[in-house]
Amino acid sequence: MSLNFREINLVLSDLALAGSRVQKVLQPSYDTIILETFGAVGGKKDVLISLSSGACRIHGLRELPAKNERPLRFMECLKARIKGGLIESVEQLAGDRIVKFSLSMPTSPEDEAEDIKAEGRKTSKGIPRAVSHRYALYARLWSGAGNIILVDQNNLIVDVLFRKPEKGEVSGLPCLIEENLPDPAAPEAVARNARFAVRDLPGEGSFSERVEEHYSSSSGEVSRENLIARAEERFQKKMDALEARERDLSRRRDEFGNAERFKQIGDILMAGGFDFPALSHAHGGSAFVTAQDFYAGGAVSIQIDPSVGQVENARRYYEKARKASSGLGDVEAELAKVEDAKRALEAWKDRIAGEEDPFAIAQALDKAGTVREKPLRKYPCIWIEYKGWTMLVGRSAKENDELLRRHVRGSDLWLHARDYSGSYVFIKAQRAKSFPLDIMLDAAGLAIYYSKARRNGEGDVYYTQAKYLRRAKDGPKGLVIPTLEKNLFVRLDEARIKELLASSSGGES
Repeated sequence: MSLNFREINLVLSDLALAGSRVQKVLQPSYDTIILETFGAVGGKKDVLISLSSGACRIHGLRELPAKNERPLRFMECLKARIKGGLIESVEQLAGDRIVKFSLSMPTSPEDEAEDIKAEGRKTSKGIPRAVSHRYALYARLWSGAGNIILVDQNNLIVDVLFRKPEKGEVSGLPCLIEENLPDPAAPEAVARNARFAVRDLPGEGSFSERVEEHYSSSSGEVSRENLIARAEERFQKKMDALEARERDLSRRRDEFGNAERFKQIGDILMAGGFDFPALSHAHGGSAFVTAQDFYAGGAVSIQIDPSVGQVENARRYYEKARKASSGLGDVEAELAKVEDAKRALEAWKDRIAGEEDPFAIAQALDKAGTVREKPLRKYPCIWIEYKGWTMLVGRSAKENDELLRRHVRGSDLWLHARDYSGSYVFIKAQRAKSFPLDIMLDAAGLAIYYSKARRNGEGDVYYTQAKYLRRAKDGPKGLVIPTLEKNLFVRLDEARIKELLASSSGGES
């Protein structure tokens, strides 16, 4: 839980920051800042102010956490405005879990000259242009509604940790914190405050030191215990995905290992000497024929498609043999990548488990260093990297339109199920390379899979380069009219589609 007002007062008493100067400002995570101070009496003190959900607090630090990998906006503002400033006083306002730091900045003749020059001048929003030599830093330690606000000597907000326009907490507006404070002597405030007491936290040292130990080990969203649990959950989720991918690739490797046998079956079919069933008009059916196996000896039962002839069935087995031979190397390479990824993930888990600093763990959970930020996505859709080619699948009119506007070039190939509404599928072009037939067939399968033709299990797909697409005048978002289009007929292979989606780099399949 967060600190109550009595505990905050006790921490401030332990820290005794009045008369210290701010030497450094750090922001190890999006909801936390650290002031490194130095005073003539207490020497160096590092003060943490955190608005972490369920763990809003202020206390000293024995050791500084790991630095953020990139500078954050509010940290840079504080460094520019209050670094080197004198902390004249630190107080909690009205017992309301709002801590106010009053700071004054050193002045120079240049500052005074700038003040005279800017006297009376204002911005278009009415903000005085004079250099501010005094600041107030408010830390509102309310769980779920906290904020840290820097205010200049004109009571105008310089910047805030969390910008909240609906509450008037943005740069340039007057700060209303002290105007809206409750009366601590009011009966309801007295009754409410009577419920709170200073907790008897375990450990040694001052209350501030025991607060630090408590929150760093067993409480709050950014406690080490909770962060380790989050890391374990992330590790297991990624490991499960890698192991599923490994099983799928191992199955494919076993299938591709039968390349020579597929060729032999093709030869057996071509040799004949058995009764081939009468041709059936039903597509996608199967039957078995028994033939003499002149490779292994004895008889062999061979699965065929009775809707096509003997030669076509043999050709299909030859095609399986060719794909197996060429695909085995790719599968072996993918398996090696999965093994590398598993080893890297295990090493990441070991580093997290051995890290004592909660802020370093939070940064490891998000490489950008700000736990709540999501990494930027490369494309606004599903995208698949396969054999060096990139396929994009827009699953809605919005995604289709976004791809057409910002992510597709004229030479990229566009595919769409003919006569059915559905996804646009694009294959990104490569310089001096034509689109391989197997990649086109995979993309066409995705176009059928993400369309209303999916229930038929097959369909026509037309394709053309993106430069031959014309937007429909006054049509709905993303609607295009193709020219110079060609046609592919594909049967849906859902196992193949799932295999492709397993290697997807983004989106939800």
